Amino acid sequence: MAYEKLKQMIQESSRIVFFGGAGVSTESGIPDFRGVDGLYHQKYDVPPETILSHSYFVRYPEKFYRFYRDKMLVTDVSPNAAHRALARLEQEGKLLAVVTQNIDGLHQAAGSRTVYELHGSIHRNYCLSCGKKYTAQDLQAMDSLVPRCSCGGMIRPEVVLYEEGLDQDTLSAAVHAIRSADMMIVAGTSLTVYPAAGLVTYFRGKHLVLINRDATPMDASCDLVIHDRVGQVLKDAVGL
Repeated sequence: MAYEKLKQMIQESSRIVFFGGAGVSTESGIPDFRGVDGLYHQKYDVPPETILSHSYFVRYPEKFYRFYRDKMLVTDVSPNAAHRALARLEQEGKLLAVVTQNIDGLHQAAGSRTVYELHGSIHRNYCLSCGKKYTAQDLQAMDSLVPRCSCGGMIRPEVVLYEEGLDQDTLSAAVHAIRSADMMIVAGTSLTVYPAAGLVTYFRGKHLVLINRDATPMDASCDLVIHDRVGQVLKDAVGL
């Protein structure tokens, strides 16, 4: 019944915005931070949110990159049904934008064009000294633990670390898209990481849908809630 209702909502809508979190990529093999097998449940000498902070990166670049290379710099993965379904909706002219908390680039790999990456991307890296750009594959090919530019400067990923603010241009574009939407699909996120989670409050459209494995603080405020795998739900709703 819920699946049929979602299909009907999508059919009725022409300006859909998708807002997704880590749960969108778990079906591609990328672990959810807060899931049962996520990074926050694994054992490290220092909590992941500390390792992935600006101050830790500056003070302990070797320890940062040991964790980052092991857990974050994942390139041998492919888009799943959720990513492909959203790309299809955009091709059909029904999806305005994807707003994502993920840094894996899988939405673009599936064919989505308008993607606002709130937390940056592992695929964009730059030298802190001269600004030279590097890909994720460039970093993986480097022998040294801490990647170094040809000029000798340290390279850092263009991802938003803890203690850092979101890119204001990306945030403004995401807010504009959400305000313009007649339907918003929120999926694969616990809606506990701010300020990203607060973006839902800008939606003024007709249909607010939540797809997530577990309950969230927003469940009671949505027009439709489906507790299931994001990929399976969207694959069925879009008709892949």
